[in-house]
Amino acid sequence: MGAIFVSFNFYICFPSVDAGLGRRVGELLLIFIAGALYLHRRFGRPIREALRSRGERIKHELSRAQEERDQALAKLAQVEKRFGDLDAEVARITERAKEEAAAERERISLATEEEISRIRDQAKREVESAGKAARHELRRVAAMETVRLAEEILRLEISPEDDARLTSRNLRELGGMRA
Repeated sequence: MGAIFVSFNFYICFPSVDAGLGRRVGELLLIFIAGALYLHRRFGRPIREALRSRGERIKHELSRAQEERDQALAKLAQVEKRFGDLDAEVARITERAKEEAAAERERISLATEEEISRIRDQAKREVESAGKAARHELRRVAAMETVRLAEEILRLEISPEDDARLTSRNLRELGGMRA
């Protein structure tokens, strides 16, 4: 009956087409519809379940992606804040480095002044010590030269008789001291 209805409908829609051809097209259309209904009944539910499951998975993945996006935005805000604070941190570090450099210059300056003072004092002591040693050596050389000159003068001005007379007198004085 369905085939007749389909062929009748087909014949009404296309009156110029032969009734036998219309019947054949109607039968094919009926087979197609029957196949589609069979496929729908047989595979409709699993496909519907698969589509529903896939839709739920997509929703779940979308919500997870939204959460990850929110976390990434929060992390981005945190990083941007840190970068904003970075300029202030760099300025603080630069200022601290300048202060430490100034303190180090001052410390080095004081240490240098102390070292210069110590070296001056040491040089002064060495000069004084060298002066004392030179004066001592000068006295020794002067005494030796004085003795040498006195001996020379005595050789030139004292005759052998004066020498004998002075020697005997010195011996008598020495002998008188012993007694």
